[in-house]
Amino acid sequence: MTDLAVAPTDYSHVPAGLRAVRDRIDAACGAAGRAAHAVTLVAVSKTHPVEAVIAALAVGQTVFGENRVQEAATKFPALRAAHPAMRLHIIGGLQTNKARDAVRIADMIDVLDRPKLADAIADAIQREGRSPDLLVQVNVGDEAQKAGIPTADADAFIAACQARFDGRLAGLMCIPPADGDPAPHFAWLAACAARHGLGVLSMGMSGDYEIAIAHGATHVRIGTAIFGRRD
Repeated sequence: MTDLAVAPTDYSHVPAGLRAVRDRIDAACGAAGRAAHAVTLVAVSKTHPVEAVIAALAVGQTVFGENRVQEAATKFPALRAAHPAMRLHIIGGLQTNKARDAVRIADMIDVLDRPKLADAIADAIQREGRSPDLLVQVNVGDEAQKAGIPTADADAFIAACQARFDGRLAGLMCIPPADGDPAPHFAWLAACAARHGLGVLSMGMSGDYEIAIAHGATHVRIGTAIFGRRD
């Protein structure tokens, strides 16, 4: 487990980064006619040490995203006792053999994208007696190199997961193609969520989160603008 007493790296820039991102979220919500509290900021702390998380917690940030389950397990369990409002999202591709670890530590798994992973998560929920919220990740650009259920299969997969997970399926997540306008992809995801009566839309990262908010994002995932780059 990470030693929280070690000398911290300098993360004095984190409060200013968070303020700037929150101000932009507020402005985007205002422009879209939405209340600022309708959008949750997921601070993506992947590759940054526990000191970065502590710096964000100190100024009221409570929702974090991690790509790797093993990395998350070294940072977050020791912090939960002091910060019971903290919520952890697993936002990176999840291998089936890590599903039980993810169920054990996460509050939301944002990357449910295939039947075998649904099987592994269902088994882990039964074994752990703990059920995090779930998002289906849709490959909105149908890109061969990207994770996510293909758009042609999304409706059937979402319906099956809704039936299987008994209300724990909270919504959808996407990462649009890096090139081109993300707006049509965000609009597609919002329409898909509406068809299934799902309320959570995790879409939008550092380069496009204001566009995502205009299309109904309820969660945006921001890392570098808060924590800075890490070698």
